Amino acid sequence: MYVKITSSGGRRYLQLVEGYRTEDGKVRQRTIGTVGRIEDLQGGALDALINGLNRAVGRADVQTGAVEADTALSYGDVFALHEIWKDLGFDRALRRSLRSGKRQIDVEALVRAMAFNRLCAPDSKLGVLRWLDTVAMPAMPEKVEHHHLLRAMDALMDHVDRVEGELAKQIRPLVDRNLTVVFYDLTTVRIHGEGEVEEDLRAYGMNKETGGIARQFVMGVVQTAEGLPLMHTVHPGNVAETKTLQAMLATVLQRFPIERVILVADRGLLSLDNIGALTELAKEGGRTLEFILAVPARRYGELVETFRGLTFDAEGLAEACFAGHRLIVAHDPLRAAEQGDARRACIAELEAMAEKMVGRLDAQDAGATPQGRRASNRGAYSRFIRAVAEAEMTRFLKADLTADRFSWSVDEDAVAKAQIFDGTLALITNTTDISPAAAVARYKGLADIERGFRVLKSDIEIAPVHHRLPDRIRAHALICFLALTLYRVMRMRLKAKGHSASPKTALEILAKVQRFTAYIGEKPFTGTTRTKPEQLSLFEALDVSKPA
Repeated sequence: MYVKITSSGGRRYLQLVEGYRTEDGKVRQRTIGTVGRIEDLQGGALDALINGLNRAVGRADVQTGAVEADTALSYGDVFALHEIWKDLGFDRALRRSLRSGKRQIDVEALVRAMAFNRLCAPDSKLGVLRWLDTVAMPAMPEKVEHHHLLRAMDALMDHVDRVEGELAKQIRPLVDRNLTVVFYDLTTVRIHGEGEVEEDLRAYGMNKETGGIARQFVMGVVQTAEGLPLMHTVHPGNVAETKTLQAMLATVLQRFPIERVILVADRGLLSLDNIGALTELAKEGGRTLEFILAVPARRYGELVETFRGLTFDAEGLAEACFAGHRLIVAHDPLRAAEQGDARRACIAELEAMAEKMVGRLDAQDAGATPQGRRASNRGAYSRFIRAVAEAEMTRFLKADLTADRFSWSVDEDAVAKAQIFDGTLALITNTTDISPAAAVARYKGLADIERGFRVLKSDIEIAPVHHRLPDRIRAHALICFLALTLYRVMRMRLKAKGHSASPKTALEILAKVQRFTAYIGEKPFTGTTRTKPEQLSLFEALDVSKPA
């Protein structure tokens, strides 16, 4: 059955026509009825008939009027993050730890929004509000204001121990109880502002990002060998790294009931006091606590004779004893040659500069008229000492300040000692069942935590921090840590499925899946844009179902 428009006497009519087959097999048509003149059926006169037919076959009514739509909102990225957030149990952990009948804000939703913002479009807390207007964030309050975000941060810090404890419970199932290699390192985070408050975290210290003095706080991160962040620590900007190690490890043992911990940390965290404290801590609780720590360069002077007696195997590995523990040394001949050549080239350049200054002084003494300022022994000493210090060559080049004329010397004994350590990595460990090669491999895995710090500072943009109050700074660090955890879980899932996209690229692609609301007349219709194959593959790789 179909409709047909026929003409008669200059008028046009809408008719219902039915097709049928005759006895001889031929197809014919017959008119069932005439609906009316086309001119009389304008302006919605047929809507009731059409909708009645639709309802008869179970279809929705057809709406009249122009089709209008609100601005589409990014949806795929926040949807995927929300599904991972729930899968990790972070929603339940925050609700359990922040349960309060007096609080009028949804802290879990607000913390989630701030964490997702660090991954999708990192901005200030005011910037979070602007970003929320561009995304279809699942399960969000209808109205979010700036003071709501600040109150949510305060709520986090009011119950921070309970919050971090509950978050740790959600991560525990992902941690191997039998053997866990724990990586620990610290980074510096720049802070904006010059004012001071009580118990200020903001302090001036050597900033790892700029290489100079900056106002900052120090953030430590603990993660597994698989790259899963376990916890973080926050310290004043001028804290000594070695002082953070014991408290961190005690917290790890408290929150994660694992039977054996092998701590891997960098040079700045090793001290003989720390080794003694770690050894004592290993005796408590009936659990095994071991460590692989890099020996800092300042300790190398104590190892000259030990290194001279080392015999390296075919893999460039040797073993000795230091401070009552195993000393494992890895040697790279190519790296050693590069370091030695670079040192000699730097010394030669500084000597050439010194020879040039001596030549100018000799020319003046011979009566030559100098161009520019007159040279002096004091000026030559000053320039030379400054240049040597900037090149970090004070161990090898010595200015003779007692001589009548500008002179210097190369400490060949110091150069020879330095060559002993060229291309070497020295590790100290109390493990007994790990080979030297495995210990070196474990230490090199520490580079992954450095990559995590780069993510914190580039993709998540943890710095510079504009908060003033210590608890707000700590809350900001916790929110960024949650974002880092989501990033690493995404990376682990993408890698496990063999997908080449990084978490940042994946979120950019998924953000193109949008949520929209269209209106036909007065009736709204909400939907999601079609997902493309590359977006479907990302949802699958992240173990997230396609959004409805």
